[in-house]
Amino acid sequence: MSQRIVLSRVLLTAVLSSGCFGATIYDESTLGDLSNSGLSPTSLNFSPGSNIVRGTTGLGTIVDRDYFTFLVPQGFAVTSLVELANTTVGAAVSFIGIEQGSSVTVPTNAQTAAGLLGWTHYGAATTDTDLLPAMRISSLGSSGFNGPLGPGTYSVWIQDGNVGTFSYGFDVRLDAVPEPGTLGMVLGALALIAFSSKMYCSRTI
Repeated sequence: MSQRIVLSRVLLTAVLSSGCFGATIYDESTLGDLSNSGLSPTSLNFSPGSNIVRGTTGLGTIVDRDYFTFLVPQGFAVTSLVELANTTVGAAVSFIGIEQGSSVTVPTNAQTAAGLLGWTHYGAATTDTDLLPAMRISSLGSSGFNGPLGPGTYSVWIQDGNVGTFSYGFDVRLDAVPEPGTLGMVLGALALIAFSSKMYCSRTI
C-alpha cells in the first residue's frame, strides 16, 4: 500500500474521530436485540474512529447472551475497547470475549477459553477503561494476542449470568495504522488536528 493512501486513511480517521463524541453503531433500545447465537452473530459495520455498541444482558428465562461480528479493513486496526459509563453488572463482574472469524464457536458451557483470542471481566472497577490490554493476555486457554487487532473479521461475545437485566456500552476504536515511512508526516498532521479539535470543543462546551 502506498504511503499516500495510508496517510490519507490516517488523516481521514483523525478528522472523523476528532469530534467531541463517538458514533453509536448499534443500540438495542432502538434496533432490537443483538443475536443470541455465537454461530450467527449480528453483523455490524464499523467506521474509522469510535464505534459504540450498547445493549443489555442478564438472566431471565434463559441467559441473554449478545454476539456481534465486524470487519477490520486493510490499513486499520482495533486500538482500544473501552467500557463506557452507565454499564451495570449483576454481581462483581460480567464477561466479554473475542474470537477471530465471523462467529463465536466456543460453546456456552465450555470449561476453558480455548478458541477465543482473548476475554476479560468488566464491571464498576473498569468503567472508562480500555479492556484490550487485559484481553491480550492468554488466560484459561485463550490464545492471546500482541498489540492492536489488525485486519480481519472478529466476533464478540457478551454475557452476564446473574438474574436481572444489565446494561452495557462499549466503544470499539478503529484507527488507521501508518507504514513506518509515513510516521513523521502523520504525527505532524495529527498534532494539528488534535489542537484544532481541542480549541473547537473548548469553545462549544
